[in-house]
Amino acid sequence: MYRKISILVLLLFTLGGTQAYAAIPNVTTEGKPFPSLAPMIKKVHPAVVNIATFSTQQYRNNPLLNDPFFRHFFNIPEQQQQPQQQPQKRQQSAGSGVIINADEGLVMTNYHVIKGSDEVQVSLADGRSFQAKVLGQDAELDIAILKIKADDLVEVKLADSSELEVGDFVVAIGNPFGLGQTVTTGVVSALGRSGLGIEGYENFIQTDASINPGNSGGALVNLAGELVGINTAIIAPSGGNVGIGFAIPINMAKASMEQIIDHGEVKRGQIGVGIQDINADLRKAFELENGQKGVLVTSVLEDSPAKKAGIKAGDVIIAVDGKSTGSTGQLRSQIGSKAIGDKTKLTILRDGEKLQLKVNIAKPQSAVSAEGKLHDLLDGVQFAKDPEGNGVLVANVAAGSIAAYGGLRPNDVVVAANKRPVKDIASLQKALSLNKKAVLLQVNRRGGSLFIVLR
Repeated sequence: MYRKISILVLLLFTLGGTQAYAAIPNVTTEGKPFPSLAPMIKKVHPAVVNIATFSTQQYRNNPLLNDPFFRHFFNIPEQQQQPQQQPQKRQQSAGSGVIINADEGLVMTNYHVIKGSDEVQVSLADGRSFQAKVLGQDAELDIAILKIKADDLVEVKLADSSELEVGDFVVAIGNPFGLGQTVTTGVVSALGRSGLGIEGYENFIQTDASINPGNSGGALVNLAGELVGINTAIIAPSGGNVGIGFAIPINMAKASMEQIIDHGEVKRGQIGVGIQDINADLRKAFELENGQKGVLVTSVLEDSPAKKAGIKAGDVIIAVDGKSTGSTGQLRSQIGSKAIGDKTKLTILRDGEKLQLKVNIAKPQSAVSAEGKLHDLLDGVQFAKDPEGNGVLVANVAAGSIAAYGGLRPNDVVVAANKRPVKDIASLQKALSLNKKAVLLQVNRRGGSLFIVLR
């Protein structure tokens, strides 16, 4: 399956990277050794599964068939009358998955592979098929965890995706076009890709390994056969593979998986800051050294963990727990992968001085103003003053909220609501009061404008 994102067609299937230290094994033929991935593939192959989903739809008969006059005129026998609705089951999508716990029968795949399905079927490499139970999903990261009851399963070992480097070799295993398990190879082309508008939390591994429809949810492994990513998307302007694919790093997927297993859902926290990417002009204005990466803090919410930790507007966050951060998408993913109640260490630059601050990860706050809750459909959204005065800044959007599913994202700037201009919280609240059942928002995002409808 695939989907279109903006001008590009982003086929939801990807791949990731491998460790430079993993050597390609030698296979001997006619007394001569040559490099081959076959031994590793044989080990991983049983852990990659094919996934088919089914949904039940209602097909309504023509109402004229229930009209006695119509039936008499066309001499339709009474016994041929059919029920008003005929439920039929049809296959909805096909993708891939990875067994990550053989004892428990846990399978990881993409959420979009199983979205909207009534039944999920997992087929193993040995030909066996099982109906799967959906334990939970993380729609913003595009991860779902399934459970099957089966014996003699094989799992794949999870790697530490933070150790990936550009240039590492990777292998993608999946089920493209329903052909059955297929192996493609490539390298890690880039790390920390974000701002693509594919998911709510983006920190993708980019690869040039060939990915096609049906690879979604499949395995991205290193040369040691360890899982480093989950295939998720490709950029395909012409509808075919052009060698730009994206995978969810396994460290992020694992963090979501653990919450799903423990709590049945994913609850992301926040620290309470508005942030923005640093362009050339901002780098010069804040006197940052050439090449210095980071994320600019534009605002700090009152009574937030960030405020209590001493973070100020104008600070530049350059690392989270010692891991560098270079974009708003990457920072959101680094914070979002932590559980509520955890503590994180932020490295910031303030007036040329490097500081380290410990910040608590707290529950997302609902959108409130001095007058109270703004709107039921905006529960889980946190607003702040837009530093440039163009509207109201979206500081945080709670995972699983109506606004998150509707497409609202942190750092969006709301400039109109229900066709009324918005300049501050008061004008936003007044505009929202015009319609209690739906909300029409006009937002500015990365220099562009778009409309979002919440119902």
